[in-house]
Amino acid sequence: MKLCSKICKCYCCLNPVLSFPTSFDHQNSENYNSSTLQYDFATATTSSLYPHTQFTNPDSLPTLQESFRSFTRSFPHYLTTVEADQIRAHDYRHLFLSSHVCLDYSGHALFSSSQQSQQQHQQQQQQQQQHGEFVASSSSSCSSTPCNEPCSKKVEEIESKLKGRIMRYLNVSEEDYSLFCTSNQTSSFGIMAESYPFQTNNNLITVYDHENEAIEAMVKTSKGRGARVSSAEFKWPKLKIHCNKLEEMLLGSVKKKKMNKGLFVFPVQSRVSGARYSYQWMSLARDNGWHVLLDASALNPKEMDTLGLSLFQPDFLICTFYKVFGQDPSGFSCLLVKKSISSTLNLSSISSSPRIMTLTHITKDGQREINECDGIECKGLDQADALGLVLVSNRIRCLINWLTNALLALYHPHSDKGVQLVQVYGPRVKFDRGSSLAFNMFDWKGERVDPMLVQKLGDRNDISVGCGLLKHVWFSERYEVEKEKVCSKEGSSRKGKGKKKRESTGNEDGIAVVTVNIGFLTNFEDVYVLWKFVSKFLDADFVEKERWRYTALNQKSFEV
Repeated sequence: MKLCSKICKCYCCLNPVLSFPTSFDHQNSENYNSSTLQYDFATATTSSLYPHTQFTNPDSLPTLQESFRSFTRSFPHYLTTVEADQIRAHDYRHLFLSSHVCLDYSGHALFSSSQQSQQQHQQQQQQQQQHGEFVASSSSSCSSTPCNEPCSKKVEEIESKLKGRIMRYLNVSEEDYSLFCTSNQTSSFGIMAESYPFQTNNNLITVYDHENEAIEAMVKTSKGRGARVSSAEFKWPKLKIHCNKLEEMLLGSVKKKKMNKGLFVFPVQSRVSGARYSYQWMSLARDNGWHVLLDASALNPKEMDTLGLSLFQPDFLICTFYKVFGQDPSGFSCLLVKKSISSTLNLSSISSSPRIMTLTHITKDGQREINECDGIECKGLDQADALGLVLVSNRIRCLINWLTNALLALYHPHSDKGVQLVQVYGPRVKFDRGSSLAFNMFDWKGERVDPMLVQKLGDRNDISVGCGLLKHVWFSERYEVEKEKVCSKEGSSRKGKGKKKRESTGNEDGIAVVTVNIGFLTNFEDVYVLWKFVSKFLDADFVEKERWRYTALNQKSFEV
């Protein structure tokens, strides 16, 4: 299909020229095109780590200092992102003090740890005055608690300012969208499932290459309200959207082309694999009678600036925020509804929903009162704004591609066929890939190392990585043998869960993977430490040694 081919080739994502300025001498040349940029970037990435070298022993890896020198020679503009390192050193000292590597975060940080320390100090000084702190609470819990009128007005004022600050950060106009705060992403999608008129627009299409609890809950609720649910499929092994199938879903029959078809839930990129998707899918959906819900939760700081909302105009938008990077990832989610189509949903019922969160001031004795309080400073958002899109994008791009290249350079020793330790799922080294990475490790016999075990061992080495489950993966005939190898263990490990579990998801068994997310506060040492940790699995006895060492310390053993 010509239309599908056009969409798949059109990556309306980050503008390469805007996002990697003067990285190469001939970038501004008239003959410099996207293909050349991709090739030169891949070449630079390869040269950042001893080209054509296979590392077969953890002790053979270059030192951190050697690796960083090679890295900056290939990516000299990484040094222009030193401001991010300064912010990390000044406002996130807990990362240095704990020597902990945080690679399991996605979303946007509202505050810095220095703010938190300052707030705790101020609260200690103000205890006698019974000042408290602002917390998010559900609308239902607030209604039953006394709060005087001055307190209520002050809280409403601060809440309004906070919402305005978030909308400016997201590059969203308050004239065009209404913002609702919810406790988490699941609540935001839950409100959509409960409020969207599936009785008349009874189709729901989702575009996720991984298991997402919020989406699973939304699908379940939507089905209960009469929705017909479909999911896009993703081609193995790079997990690109199966364009022909998704286009067929969106276009439907010719007779129904001008009718309201339903809700199209579209993430800009995968939170697990890092695959990016063309924004043109939103235009295709909108032009063919679909309401578009844009999930921006996986976007990096400042990437909303590239969305061009005035051009694509999603009807709904969901994003997530957490408090402080490197600490308890609690926070809240935001649901934005386009005012011009607000009649589609019942906004009054949304406002009173128990899923909606409001700002509340809690004092020492538990009463919701307020005397004096300054406005809330979202230093995490301020820092991202100060760094800007170009710096943030350049930094993340260099780090995620270096890590991908480094992991793929690890090979098992004494293997005639050159058995790689790591297999990456989704895009590999690529200029416009996202900041997430999905991979698995395999021993010298080709057996996969359980991702949960990798996560546990990572925690013991002060490295936080995530675990995910790839879903809706489509294998062509070319990869039938590989499909059996990849999926067989997943199926056998889930047999005990019964038929009911399989029916509840409505999908085939997924592929369990280790996941990594890079943010603007991530530095080169973080990705190097992860690389060094992964290289330990080149030792065939590493897992067994760790198990015995764990037992020797009189700690509870973990399953291997």
